[in-house]
Formats: sequence, structure tokens, C-alpha cells
Amino acid sequence: MATLDELTTKAGDDDVVAGVPARLVAAPRDTAEAAALIEAARGLSVVVRGGGTKLDWGVPPRELDLIIDTRRLAGVVEHAAGDLITVVRAGTRMAELHGLPGQQLALDAPPAATAGGTVAANASGPRRLRYGTARDLLIGITVVRPDGTITKSGGKVVKNVAGYDLGKLYTGAFGTLGLITECVFRLHPVPAASVFVRACAPPGHAARVLAGQFAASALEVCAAPGTEPELAVLLEGTPAGVRERAAAVAALLDGAVAGTPPEWWDVPPWPPGGVGIKLTGRLSQVPALVATAVGAGATVRGSAGTGVLYAGFPPVAECPDGTVEAGRAVELLRAAAVRAGGHAVVLTAPAGVRETLDMWGPVPGLALMRRVKDQFDPEHRFAPGRFVGGI
Repeated sequence: MATLDELTTKAGDDDVVAGVPARLVAAPRDTAEAAALIEAARGLSVVVRGGGTKLDWGVPPRELDLIIDTRRLAGVVEHAAGDLITVVRAGTRMAELHGLPGQQLALDAPPAATAGGTVAANASGPRRLRYGTARDLLIGITVVRPDGTITKSGGKVVKNVAGYDLGKLYTGAFGTLGLITECVFRLHPVPAASVFVRACAPPGHAARVLAGQFAASALEVCAAPGTEPELAVLLEGTPAGVRERAAAVAALLDGAVAGTPPEWWDVPPWPPGGVGIKLTGRLSQVPALVATAVGAGATVRGSAGTGVLYAGFPPVAECPDGTVEAGRAVELLRAAAVRAGGHAVVLTAPAGVRETLDMWGPVPGLALMRRVKDQFDPEHRFAPGRFVGGI
């Protein structure tokens, strides 16, 4: 069996997670080598790194000995077009999965993001309205647990109901329960046609689109202080059907049909060094949630069709009493989200501000989450302190 020295190298200056430097880095070639690495690294604290697009999300790890990089765990293992599924290694870039012949993994994610990282963060984008999130499209998973055990859940058919669906447990766990090495995803056909309808309209008008049953694939809002809010609707399907629905939506919103999305589409509303917050709420409360966030000085983008929004504030250095104001803004938006029947989670904030914020806020079921963590990772080695409640 390979030793830890053989499987790792000394960390470099860029091997940092949320400001915390690592001592060692490893890039296993396959699931078996990953299991041997984790077995050899017993007693070390570990953070998994994919494309690095979300490494600054969440709370910094309490300690960090080893970064496991998935860049060599890459590639499409199988693309069963007839079954509408693909099996991919966790380090596979989303750009590759967006370009499968004739089919698509309908997860909006940065091209540099990886399949495993997208699942670990339960990421999604505008098209979640039609296709769902990573949790909805994942049908099978291979994970190396913190004790080095290789586990598999799900399968390669969409209607697999055997056993516990542990894939949903690992999805959105931010790497706290183990190392994802392989994913099986449900695919969808690439639509024959797609268009966007854009309109300067209040967020409340999104309800008209939903009530009209136009089968929109995405219904996004963008609002910022001092500007008129904009709605953008993505319609997909046959050319004739898309043309007809687009004309109807444009008339409904007094908007215009476009072949390309607006420049803000699927772009986070926070600049580098800014504060980013995820907001959720009932659909009926989206207008009030947007108004509260914009009134607090935030730019808001997200799905007016699912009630999942993102608010962004400028860097603290650009705001008088920025650290204090960031805390007040988070409290204000968290209270608004609770009134709307949802939650507010701070995704990212600069050093010096992050330490002053309650990043996760109150989370139901925290005691159960702690028991799951204790069961899967008794030594709390994986992403220590990164998740809700210091898990």
C-alpha cells in the first residue's frame, strides 16, 4: 500500500481554502487511489477541491492539513444516450457535460466547475425552474468515506428505487461527509429551439407568466438600486411552439423577444470582494423579498419562478462602516426571508467581514445533521467547521 508521502506533495502558495493554507496536496487518479490516500491520511484534516469556483463559499475550515484535488479524477465514463444518462468522474468540468452530443446535463454552472463540486454545493442556475437542481438530476454516486471505505448509491436507471438514496445526503453537504469520485446524471435532449423574452417589469409580473402555463424553462429577475427591474424568460421546445409562446409572453409583459440572454443572466450579483447572500421564499413573497434587498442597497438576481434569489453587496471598503453595515444587511434580509417562509445564507464574504457574520443562520434539523456527521465522519476530519453549525 502506498504511503502518505508517496501520494501527496507539499502545498504551494495557491493551495488555500477561504484564507486557510494547506500543508499537503494530493490528486488521486481513480477511486481506488483516492481510498488509499484517505486511508493513509488518517488523523489529517481534509478539504476537497474541484474547479475552485466555490472555495470561498462558507466558513473557513478550522484546520487544513490536506487538499484533495480532483483534477485527475476526470472524464466521461459512459454516455448511454438511449437511457438518457451519463456516468462521469467527479473532476469532470461542467463545460464538457454541457456539450454532450444531442443531449445535455441541464445544470447551469460555471464551465470551470466540476461535476463533484456542483453536487457537493447542490448548485443550480436559471433552468432549475424546469429541470431542477443537482439533487434532482443525480441518480447515482460513488463516494470514499472518511475511513477509506468506497460506497455506492443509486444506479444507472432513472427509476431506481432500491435501498437508501444516499446521493441526496451527499448533495449539498459541502464535502463534509466524504470524497465524491463518480456521479451518474439524468440527461435531457437539447431543445430544437430556444428564445428569451425580456421586459422591464416588476418582479410581481412573474406570477402572470407562471399562471399562463407557458412552460418556461427559466424565469429570472434582475433588480438594483436606482434602476428599473427586469424580467427575462427562457422558452425551449420546437421552433413553432417556441415562436408562439414567445409572442404570447412578450405581449403579456410588454417585452421583446431576443435570441440571446441578457448580460446579467446566470451571473452572481456580487463583485469580487463583495458579500453574496442566497435568499429563498414563497413565490408570493418574491416581490417583497426583492424590494427589501434592493432597499438595503443590494443587487438581486435569481429565479422569480422558484423563489431562489441571490443578493450582492459591494466590497466593504467601498461602504462607510462597511463591516457594521454588512451585519445589519444580513440581519435585515434574514428577517425578510423568514417572513417570506424561507432562509438567508451568506455564501461568500471577504476576510474580516466573514468572521463577524452568522453565515448560515438558524437551520431546522441541526441536531440530526450533527448525528449524521458523527456517523459518517466521527473524527470530523472532512471540511471541519465549513458547514452549518460548525459541522
